[in-house]
Amino acid sequence: MTKERLDILKSKLQGYITETDDITGTPGFYIDKEKIIEACKILKEDPDLNFNSLVDAVSVDRFRKKERFEMIYNIISIESNERVFVKIRLESKNPEMQSLSQVWKSADWYEREAYDMMGINFLNHPDLRRMYMPENYEYHPLRKDFPLMGIPGSIPLPNK
Repeated sequence: MTKERLDILKSKLQGYITETDDITGTPGFYIDKEKIIEACKILKEDPDLNFNSLVDAVSVDRFRKKERFEMIYNIISIESNERVFVKIRLESKNPEMQSLSQVWKSADWYEREAYDMMGINFLNHPDLRRMYMPENYEYHPLRKDFPLMGIPGSIPLPNK
């Protein structure tokens, strides 16, 4: 992304960005979770930006006391072939945020995976339920405090 284009992007998102970073030439923007929907609508709908495709989303457990979790959305503009990472820091005790599936429908399955494996709750999600683990399973296997060998007896295994 050119410096001029990056400056346009930052000016359009002024007031939404709390911090920036750069991962191997790809800009990343930390957005306050309370403003995430508005900021993403600007990214998608502003004709100067046109970041029209969410291609991936991942959850991260930083394993610290404050802002333990992060959601990172990988968003591209198909027309300009540019990419940005939109990042949201989430609380340790109650990690939740608005679902971005109302902006990009492709967020649906990525958010369901983060809900199932990391325990992040997505408000206003159209179908928030587990996809890998049983619905009544109380643990989240991708959290860093989950034992490597699992929790004995937590899931009934089939008999041979």
